[in-house]
Amino acid sequence: MLVAFSVTPIGVSESVGDIVAEAVRVVRASGLPNRTDAMFTTVEGEWDEVMAVVKQAVDAVAAHAPRVSLSLKADVRPGAVDALHAKVEHVERRLAEQ
Repeated sequence: MLVAFSVTPIGVSESVGDIVAEAVRVVRASGLPNRTDAMFTTVEGEWDEVMAVVKQAVDAVAAHAPRVSLSLKADVRPGAVDALHAKVEHVERRLAEQ
Protein backbone atom coordinates (compact mmCIF):
# COMPACT_ATOMS: atom_id res chain seq x y z
CA MET A 1 0.00 0.00 0.00
CA LEU A 2 0.93 3.62 -0.44
CA VAL A 3 0.14 6.15 2.26
CA ALA A 4 0.60 9.86 1.65
CA PHE A 5 0.39 11.83 4.85
CA SER A 6 1.05 15.24 6.30
CA VAL A 7 1.62 15.95 9.97
CA THR A 8 1.20 19.54 11.15
CA PRO A 9 2.04 20.76 14.63
CA ILE A 10 -0.56 23.18 16.01
CA GLY A 11 -0.09 25.66 18.81
CA VAL A 12 3.57 26.35 18.13
CA SER A 13 5.35 29.14 16.27
CA GLU A 14 4.49 30.01 12.68
CA SER A 15 7.56 28.14 11.41
CA VAL A 16 7.01 24.41 11.84
CA GLY A 17 9.72 23.00 9.56
CA ASP A 18 12.02 21.90 12.35
CA ILE A 19 9.24 19.91 14.01
CA VAL A 20 8.03 18.42 10.71
CA ALA A 21 11.61 17.31 10.06
CA GLU A 22 11.30 15.07 13.11
CA ALA A 23 8.40 13.24 11.44
CA VAL A 24 10.37 12.84 8.21
CA ARG A 25 13.34 11.54 10.20
CA VAL A 26 11.10 8.79 11.62
CA VAL A 27 9.91 7.81 8.14
CA ARG A 28 13.43 7.66 6.72
CA ALA A 29 14.68 5.62 9.67
CA SER A 30 11.90 3.07 9.08
CA GLY A 31 13.67 1.64 6.05
CA LEU A 32 10.42 1.64 4.06
CA PRO A 33 10.43 3.17 0.57
CA ASN A 34 9.40 6.81 0.92
CA ARG A 35 9.39 10.20 -0.74
CA THR A 36 8.85 13.64 0.76
CA ASP A 37 7.69 16.67 -1.21
CA ALA A 38 6.45 20.12 -0.22
CA MET A 39 3.03 18.85 0.85
CA PHE A 40 3.18 15.16 1.83
CA THR A 41 5.41 12.25 2.69
CA THR A 42 4.52 9.02 0.91
CA VAL A 43 5.46 5.65 2.39
CA GLU A 44 5.12 2.21 0.80
CA GLY A 45 4.72 -1.09 2.62
CA GLU A 46 2.28 -3.42 4.29
CA TRP A 47 -0.68 -2.01 6.24
CA ASP A 48 0.63 -2.63 9.76
CA GLU A 49 4.16 -1.42 9.10
CA VAL A 50 3.08 1.75 7.27
CA MET A 51 0.50 2.67 9.90
CA ALA A 52 3.08 2.08 12.63
CA VAL A 53 5.41 4.55 10.91
CA VAL A 54 2.60 7.11 10.59
CA LYS A 55 1.87 6.76 14.32
CA GLN A 56 5.55 7.14 15.20
CA ALA A 57 5.75 10.27 13.01
CA VAL A 58 2.70 11.76 14.73
CA ASP A 59 4.18 10.92 18.14
CA ALA A 60 7.46 12.61 17.16
CA VAL A 61 5.59 15.81 16.30
CA ALA A 62 3.36 15.57 19.38
CA ALA A 63 6.48 15.59 21.53
CA HIS A 64 6.98 19.21 20.42
CA ALA A 65 3.41 20.50 20.01
CA PRO A 66 0.28 20.51 22.15
CA ARG A 67 -1.87 19.48 19.17
CA VAL A 68 -1.23 17.66 15.88
CA SER A 69 -3.20 17.62 12.63
CA LEU A 70 -2.88 14.52 10.44
CA SER A 71 -4.00 14.30 6.80
CA LEU A 72 -3.75 10.86 5.24
CA LYS A 73 -4.57 9.31 1.87
CA ALA A 74 -4.05 5.60 1.18
CA ASP A 75 -3.90 3.45 -1.94
CA VAL A 76 -4.54 -0.11 -0.79
CA ARG A 77 -3.53 -2.41 -3.63
CA PRO A 78 -2.50 -5.93 -2.59
CA GLY A 79 0.31 -7.38 -4.65
CA ALA A 80 1.54 -4.06 -6.02
CA VAL A 81 5.32 -3.80 -6.01
CA ASP A 82 7.32 -0.55 -6.12
CA ALA A 83 4.16 1.49 -6.67
CA LEU A 84 5.96 4.53 -5.28
CA HIS A 85 7.99 4.69 -8.49
CA ALA A 86 5.95 2.65 -10.97
CA LYS A 87 2.93 4.99 -10.95
CA VAL A 88 5.07 8.03 -11.74
CA GLU A 89 7.12 6.19 -14.36
CA HIS A 90 3.92 5.16 -16.15
CA VAL A 91 2.77 8.77 -16.41
CA GLU A 92 6.23 9.91 -17.56
CA ARG A 93 6.23 7.28 -20.34
CA ARG A 94 2.83 8.52 -21.52
CA LEU A 95 4.05 12.12 -21.54
CA ALA A 96 7.12 11.13 -23.58
CA GLU A 97 4.87 9.61 -26.28
CA GLN A 98 3.22 12.94 -27.05
